[in-house]
Amino acid sequence: MNQPLGRPGTADVPFSDADFQALAELAHREFGLSLAQSKKPLVYSRLSRRLKARNIASFPAYLKLLNEANETDERLELISALTTNVTSFFRENHHFEMLRADCLPAAIERARGGKRLRIWSAGCSSGQEPYCIAMTLLDMMPEARRHNVKILATDIDPQIVAKAKAGRYPAEEASSIPDRFRQKWVKLSVEDNARIVISEELKGLVTFAELNLIAEWPFRGPFDAIFCRNVAIYFDQATQQRLWHRFADMLAPGGLLFIGHSERVTGPAMQMLSGVGITSYQKIAPHRAAHMQ
Repeated sequence: MNQPLGRPGTADVPFSDADFQALAELAHREFGLSLAQSKKPLVYSRLSRRLKARNIASFPAYLKLLNEANETDERLELISALTTNVTSFFRENHHFEMLRADCLPAAIERARGGKRLRIWSAGCSSGQEPYCIAMTLLDMMPEARRHNVKILATDIDPQIVAKAKAGRYPAEEASSIPDRFRQKWVKLSVEDNARIVISEELKGLVTFAELNLIAEWPFRGPFDAIFCRNVAIYFDQATQQRLWHRFADMLAPGGLLFIGHSERVTGPAMQMLSGVGITSYQKIAPHRAAHMQ
């Protein structure tokens, strides 16, 4: 018999293997999440809060709710509960160094000549990543906003996207921002000096939007660089490989893909991408890709 999972001595809601499997199937179908059986205690712990918030007495009742057409918001609460938004300014800084050295010089030259420059932060979490991209870009191209230069930042969680747009963070997070960047584009909040605020100049380069990466994408690219770090860890291998291939299609020739420290590109995308550094890949020029096949 399946025993309830929870704190001893509390009136825990039963959570059967069948309940877990149904939730796992929904999470995979809707969001591409891969939930191993070993995640059952974690899923129980996090979703028990949602049952309480919605005043629901059982997991089967919660599953019924999730499958109702008008419960889009609750399905997004589900994805928020099952994933972790952990990030920081200039996390895995080698990616920003490679962006600066190997991508932006040529991309900026093209943009100054009238071409477009596009960078995508896919799975932007609370916004630190796209703002770091913006700092790096503006440091090299102060006049960027006068050209066709944009950073797209997307995440599936509307609450986290709203936080990213606001650009307000605990003051201690500023310690990982280089001094010259911090002095130029980060200020202490007037209302609360325990928080920092991202400048409007940086915000003006970034467009935030909600996006489910396994659904259709309402844009075509191409992008000069794509950051998708520590997102694919939630997907099974087949979903990961489809995502890598779609990213490769979206990159301009020579464009860079940056992924998380525990992630690796595999599958058909490797016919279009070449490893060029630590969890960094470059789109192979079409003639080179044809030669490699």
